[in-house]
Amino acid sequence: MDAIRERTLIGAAGLDLEPARRPTREEAMEAVRTLIAWSGDDPRREGVIDTPKRVVDAYAEWFEGYAADPAKELSRTFEDVQGYDDIVMLREIEVESHCEHHMAPFLGKAYVAYMPTNRVVGISKIARVVEIFARRLQTQETMTQQITDAICDSLKPAGVAVLIDAAHQCMTTRGVHHRHVTTITTQFRGVFKTDPTLRQRFLDFVNRG
Repeated sequence: MDAIRERTLIGAAGLDLEPARRPTREEAMEAVRTLIAWSGDDPRREGVIDTPKRVVDAYAEWFEGYAADPAKELSRTFEDVQGYDDIVMLREIEVESHCEHHMAPFLGKAYVAYMPTNRVVGISKIARVVEIFARRLQTQETMTQQITDAICDSLKPAGVAVLIDAAHQCMTTRGVHHRHVTTITTQFRGVFKTDPTLRQRFLDFVNRG
């Protein structure tokens, strides 16, 4: 079953509601036509007549993370680490996500490190985990925690550190209209939380260059 259909809506009282039905493609395109008309334009106009199709195609790409499983991406590990016992870190992973409050993009970089115990994972898988969570309606705070949880749960490392630095277009193109402002969120687990020297090494790596 489609992952989106399996997501359960939570009511204001915290009660589980019926699983949300995923609309058909045509229903989604009709919703876009409604928004075009609500904005004051004519959805039959030549310049926007194909916009509903393009928007639905874009949404399928922007939110493909709902159909992906981070645990599956991290399931193939390698135990032959030849005694390696230091930080494994990926810098400047592209983050392209949409805030769940306004469905506006937020764009930035993620920095992810873990301290392996007896196994490591292919470095592309770490970047893929970031991408999976980013391609959902998100808050930056939640996404930072989700990435950390996924790595902790799958790899059982000695520690995990995640930092995301992103600019939110719901703040720059509407509302307060403050440009050049970025938001930084962090999560530290295990040795990165208990060892300030190791945590500082991670932050030094983030700031390198």
